[in-house]
Amino acid sequence: KKITLKKDAPLRVVFAGTSHTAQVYIDGEFLGRHHNAYTGFAFDVPWVKAGEHELRIHISNEHGGGSALHIPNDYYNYGGISRQAQLHLLAQPIYIENLHLTPGVDENPRKVSAKAFVKNLNRDSVTATLSISVCGQTKEAQLTAPGNGTSETELIFELPDADLWEPNNPALYEFHARLLMNGEEVVDDLIERTGLRTVAVKGEQVMLNGKPIKIAGFNRHEDHPDFGCAIPVAMMVKDIELMLAMGANSVRTSHYPNDRRFLDLCDEYGLLVWEENHARGLRDEKFKHPLLQEQCMQCNEEMVTQHYNHPSIILWAIMNECMSDSEEGRILYKEQLDQLRSLDQSRPLTYATFRLREDLCQDLPDICSWNLYPNWYIHQPPAEALDVIQEYNEPKGMKGKPLILSEFGAGALYGYHDPIRRGKWSEERQCDLLKELFEDFTASSRVMGLYVWQFCDVRVDESWAMSRPRTMNNKGIVDEYRRPKLAFSLVKKYFDAFLSSP
Repeated sequence: KKITLKKDAPLRVVFAGTSHTAQVYIDGEFLGRHHNAYTGFAFDVPWVKAGEHELRIHISNEHGGGSALHIPNDYYNYGGISRQAQLHLLAQPIYIENLHLTPGVDENPRKVSAKAFVKNLNRDSVTATLSISVCGQTKEAQLTAPGNGTSETELIFELPDADLWEPNNPALYEFHARLLMNGEEVVDDLIERTGLRTVAVKGEQVMLNGKPIKIAGFNRHEDHPDFGCAIPVAMMVKDIELMLAMGANSVRTSHYPNDRRFLDLCDEYGLLVWEENHARGLRDEKFKHPLLQEQCMQCNEEMVTQHYNHPSIILWAIMNECMSDSEEGRILYKEQLDQLRSLDQSRPLTYATFRLREDLCQDLPDICSWNLYPNWYIHQPPAEALDVIQEYNEPKGMKGKPLILSEFGAGALYGYHDPIRRGKWSEERQCDLLKELFEDFTASSRVMGLYVWQFCDVRVDESWAMSRPRTMNNKGIVDEYRRPKLAFSLVKKYFDAFLSSP
């Protein structure tokens, strides 16, 4: 892309998501490289002369040795610039890189830590004034940003009259940060918003603002036959409204960090979010990829740093259905969970597993989460599968922690009806199996969270086609065009009953 500057200026090149490995150049000069389709990245150019310049990005979504995470999988690996791209012109080579807002200081949800990260592109240190305003309050602090480095400055706000963020009252507040030079010249500003709420684990319950909550929702992929993974905002709104219409109060971003605009909408609609890193079903040799841990931990850091202020996010998670049944796997799970705790102490952590008898990591997360498909992949009554989980895993660290069934479901081809035989892949069979699953799972006092697999049918890699009719994962309660299947009203009935039960 050709760009024209009217005057010399420092630049910031910002991408919210490219699939999956990007190299960025300006005027042929290499700015940097980024891996992972589902987290954003930016490169700074301290000074660019006035005139015309060429910005170039090379993107590859090839499967190969350079990627441990983007592999042929049970969802599709799209390519290209899939989320927003921006060019920021800076007034000075110093700017507010992030503003992290943490309610719950001293266990008071209306007491908020506002921590600003100011990046200095100058060789020498720079002194500036940070000003932050919210709800009519303004606080200031002096800071010194080191040369070619970043400073951290924290201001504490008490907002006694503010409403708490809850699903039925998703109140949001804007924090306006300004960076001033010489006491008055504003060289940068940043507006972030958040909701005032606390999330904690107390015994077998998850607490929101000090009150126990149950969770009922859907696993959702960013996928649509018309848009691929680049979902427009209007379609995001439709997805959320369909999930709410089925009685859901939550969504799981399977199996990667989601578009920030979708998270903004979850904040506004009061939809609770489980967000997880990008690592799905990596086993055996794939799990031993030399870049796996490095790329997972980069994804973790970017996910938390970029999505920190979304009050809708109540859980961070890692490595869905990976090798939590091995000693080498336990090392990786522990290292990543420790990393997340160092990045954010305000949210509980989990991971989803299906290793019913062999899991070795149940003592590591705050919440234990299980993917179960009784009578679809395994011939076993749902209640019996739940009993097996408890029998084998309560002694290994699950005892006394909240339990979430993070995946369960059955497939159906939209429009295929078989009301007499109720054969597999019919909408009637999907309803029968879901009814049995819901009946057994909601009867257990141990279960505090349910996520149906999945919200909508999605495209998968061709290598999965033999077990996926239409080269789609067809377990959606709506199809890929968001047309409801028969199970739509059934899910609402059970979600409503589960969330209203004591």
